[in-house]
Amino acid sequence: MCGIVGYIGSRDAIGVLVSGLKRLEYRGYDSSGVAVAHPNKTLELEKATGKIVELEKKLKEHPLFANIGIAHTRWATHGVPSEANAHPQVSFDGKFMVVHNGIIENYVQIKNKLKSEGVEFKSETDTEVIAHLIAKLYKGDFKSAVLATLNKLEGTFGLAVLCADEPETMIGARRGSPLVLGLGSESEYFLASDVAAIVDYTQKVVYLNDDDVVVAKRTGYEIMTVSSHTVNRNVEEIEFDADAASKGGFEHYMLKEIFEQPEALRNTMRGRLLFADGSAKLAGLDANRLELRNLNRIIITACGTSYYAGMVGEYLIEDLAGVPVEVEYASEFRYRNPIIKPGTLVFVISQSGETADTLAALREAQTKGATVLGICNAVGSTIARESNGGVYLHAGPEIGVASTKAFSSQVTVLAMVALLLGRERRVSAEQGIEFAHAIAKIPEQIEEILKLSDKIREIAKKYVNAHNFLYLGRHYNYPVAMEGALKLKEISYIHAEGYPAAEMKHGPIALIDENMPVVVIAPKDSLFDKVLSNVREIKARGGRIIAVTTEDCTELSDYADDVIYVPKVNSMLMPLITCVPLQLLAYHIAVLRGNDVDQPRNLAKSVTVE
Repeated sequence: MCGIVGYIGSRDAIGVLVSGLKRLEYRGYDSSGVAVAHPNKTLELEKATGKIVELEKKLKEHPLFANIGIAHTRWATHGVPSEANAHPQVSFDGKFMVVHNGIIENYVQIKNKLKSEGVEFKSETDTEVIAHLIAKLYKGDFKSAVLATLNKLEGTFGLAVLCADEPETMIGARRGSPLVLGLGSESEYFLASDVAAIVDYTQKVVYLNDDDVVVAKRTGYEIMTVSSHTVNRNVEEIEFDADAASKGGFEHYMLKEIFEQPEALRNTMRGRLLFADGSAKLAGLDANRLELRNLNRIIITACGTSYYAGMVGEYLIEDLAGVPVEVEYASEFRYRNPIIKPGTLVFVISQSGETADTLAALREAQTKGATVLGICNAVGSTIARESNGGVYLHAGPEIGVASTKAFSSQVTVLAMVALLLGRERRVSAEQGIEFAHAIAKIPEQIEEILKLSDKIREIAKKYVNAHNFLYLGRHYNYPVAMEGALKLKEISYIHAEGYPAAEMKHGPIALIDENMPVVVIAPKDSLFDKVLSNVREIKARGGRIIAVTTEDCTELSDYADDVIYVPKVNSMLMPLITCVPLQLLAYHIAVLRGNDVDQPRNLAKSVTVE
């Protein structure tokens, strides 16, 4: 969630650090801070609550000049948002400054012991114990003190540390929270919790593994484990550049990413659809082809938007491949002692590849002997590296907290997985060819929907002051209803719930009146008459209806207050079409309410804590 940036080199450190923090604003935060080290063995810091602009104001009043520093954006876990709780946290002797992502689970025990030894605490954070513990264990060797401290910590951390006595050294470490080392030019190095923070300065990075510690100096760097064993890690190229992570003329990242979906999906499917064979080639699954052929059960586990993509995947794989699929919340998976027998394959889905709950589910599944395949967007992420195989989305950087193009790309990957499995098991070549061509047409069909943005904005104006929404869909469009409701909640702060349309009469119908807008996803398919019955029930109770249906439907205009028409596609691929107007509806309502849609309150893009 929080963001880390570190720098050592010949540039102005503050410029690099603040630029990096701005790149990480999308991750969610409530305060920020920077610290620098000087050759005269002194450390300086500045912290502020609120947006980074508040920190910049303080830095104008109190300029810091140095060539080495660390910086942080904090999302509160221990203690309220305040300057005292903001990072960097300082040791009792003033010699060490620490920025930290993650949660130290045994911080209370460490804190009590340090307090009994006379250490005075000035914050409510778990991070402060790290700074004090390093100072307590320091015997003149910075690296040794950090290593000794890390071996006493339980929980997760991505951290960067400065030492006044060694002002030419920056140390970083990770366990369960991402951290990368960036390699610049002319003896300069960067630390970051996300490559987006340093993409302006370098394309070469080293992704640290859990329990890696990196010691960076202008003369070079070394990586070791917390047990002091030197290790070698590959230098890799970042896939995207600074332009890819910019707004590109759009008012918000979220709107840009909604409009990027056609190209994102083309990139996701590029080279993977085998039209002649009516199948798909997913190189990351090649090593597991025999297992794919013989599996008898699939578990998909994910969180949030990725969970709803997994629900669509459940329908796709069961329909095409005839394999039973269960979709589990990753946050519950590891705690319910899941039954994983031979023949069970586990897919984990995460845009960032760093979602803490999903990563924990991956490890739990592997502990129980499962082969785990990852579906993620971030190359080099922890899930990508720890999975037994998998598929990258290739959707490009997604900056907006509310996921849009990642969702549609995940569904596209799952459609190709279903096609591949289906052709291995029971789908004919003719059926496969037809489905492959249907997938390939989706980007241009989404482009048609994007032309409706202004119309959807006019619809949004009617409902901008609503307090509750209900979203209804059947079969493939039930997960889309859930995802549409989530989007509205995330960015507009309007309460919304997604339901299977048939379940409306089992409770939610009691809520329907003239103040309850109901979004009904009702394409003209085999279940249309059933959904139309639900629409009539809503109308009979005074509900206001926004209908999303296909261009060949004429019946809904008699009942719905507003109708959004989308292209008709294969019913199994309808979620890729119907999700787009719901994204635009949520976006326009949120903007009309004056909300920051890219950084909604209390949310973070990459949820790296439980």
